[in-house]
Amino acid sequence: MRRSGTNSFRQIGRREFVRLCAGSMAATAFGCGRRDDYARSKDSTITVLYGPDEWLLGPSGDDPPKFLVFLPLVTRSANGDFEGRLAQSWEHSPDYKRWTVRLRKDVCWHDGVPVTAHDIKFTLDLFMHPDVLWIAAGAYAVTVLDDWTYGITYHVRAINSARLCGCPEDDDYTVCWPKHLLEKLDPKELNSWSFWTHPIGNGPYRYVRHIPETMMELEANPNYYRGKPRIERVVLKFGDPSTPEATTELLSGNVDAVPKINRVDLLNLNCDSRFRIYDAPMGGDFSSGADAVVCILWNERYPQFQDPKVRRALTLAIDRREVHQVLNLPENIPVFDLIFSDRQFRRGELPEALPYDPELAKRLLDEAGWREENREGLRQRDGEPFRFTALVTSVLGEDKAAVYVQAQLRRVGLQMELSPLEWSASRKRIMAGEFEAAIPPIWLLEEDSRRLFGEAASSDASASLGHRASIGFRNPRITTLLDAAANTFNPAERDRIYRRLWPVWEAELPATFLYPEVDTTVARTRVRGLSSPWRADPVWHMDELWLAKES
Repeated sequence: MRRSGTNSFRQIGRREFVRLCAGSMAATAFGCGRRDDYARSKDSTITVLYGPDEWLLGPSGDDPPKFLVFLPLVTRSANGDFEGRLAQSWEHSPDYKRWTVRLRKDVCWHDGVPVTAHDIKFTLDLFMHPDVLWIAAGAYAVTVLDDWTYGITYHVRAINSARLCGCPEDDDYTVCWPKHLLEKLDPKELNSWSFWTHPIGNGPYRYVRHIPETMMELEANPNYYRGKPRIERVVLKFGDPSTPEATTELLSGNVDAVPKINRVDLLNLNCDSRFRIYDAPMGGDFSSGADAVVCILWNERYPQFQDPKVRRALTLAIDRREVHQVLNLPENIPVFDLIFSDRQFRRGELPEALPYDPELAKRLLDEAGWREENREGLRQRDGEPFRFTALVTSVLGEDKAAVYVQAQLRRVGLQMELSPLEWSASRKRIMAGEFEAAIPPIWLLEEDSRRLFGEAASSDASASLGHRASIGFRNPRITTLLDAAANTFNPAERDRIYRRLWPVWEAELPATFLYPEVDTTVARTRVRGLSSPWRADPVWHMDELWLAKES
């Protein structure tokens, strides 16, 4: 399944909302009867700001809070390696296409029914149901070998998904759902099943109650296979962590932690001893597509961007390390010019990026014919000034980065105008090639990476663009390597493909990468067990946390 952004949640209509509110009144009333007990247990209660509403555990939201209630097959250890959760062991064929996965036998749904391989098959098959089609039909086949063992065979690598669902070594994000409770429901109504607001899971916490658009309360599962979690109660308070109100909630003591906080707001918290900051930088892995990178796309349909020497000069003219400082990103965030795999990122195997060198940038621009300056101080060639417009979104701070980049380019005689645009509208224009430059975050699923940087297929919607990538770029070698990386199942082979891609990419530089997505959590010091980067999100790893008394 695709991981959504923080603000990409399911929207429901007025009539549907009224019906759901009515259905939740009994749960709310039940909660009122438990308030005294809730007050007594507050010392073992953690409150986390995570929004926007009670549908956050549903399939459309698909964010980390689901791991409070549902177990993934695997998770990441504190050093970033895969370790089993619902999956106890697994093995694969030499080509990585066929897997046998053995499940734990001591995991039950919160209603006491054992979790089996039948639940896995039900869930994975549901993804390919004609009325759902999150995954392309026929992408894989799941076979139940016995109650606690399943086999899965993958037929294509690029399956309209961030990861290979059901594959333990490629998927720490998919969870399974209870077949015995859901198999008779209509898949057409999947997103509005009442199950999502009153879930029965198999994870460390059980659903207790919710107040619409306000909060959800969960309690520790006493039958959790790893032992009852040390934090007795979790309250998810609905709100937008990217707004200044999130900082107010922390400072006032209303919440204990805020994942995905706006990093600019950290300036108010950096020196406050009551809080600790945890960072989870993403890998920018084009092969998995789950991570975002902010970059500048240069549309080579426009003459000023067609020369690789100019694209190199544009990259050299931007002090990307200082961009990181402007956005208050962690000091250890790497600067990079290439695409790479998650494994290469975690191992620190990325080649050194181009440095900030405005003098070299000026010389390269001179060599490309952009020499003379007009009365505005802009470089020009054949009487045309180097002036262009960049589409800018505001999802991951790229609007603030764009203002800084604008000033840097002006110092070498280039004028970049900024055109703010909402993300979905910007993406539509980018994929259609209707822009000069763009500064977006890009979640590079395989089909997107090939449309952006590879040659468009003749049957593709972008065929009218002359069989070039949506940014006007064309390099058959890069297209071939991107296709190979997208279609291999072997992670070591994918790494080898990227290493072959690097020198070709470095010579072309069709984009300038500014920074990767960074998920940041601020938590009160009493929240213990968090660490950067693989234990930075408290809701993802709540069963490993505990609360200490604050001094």
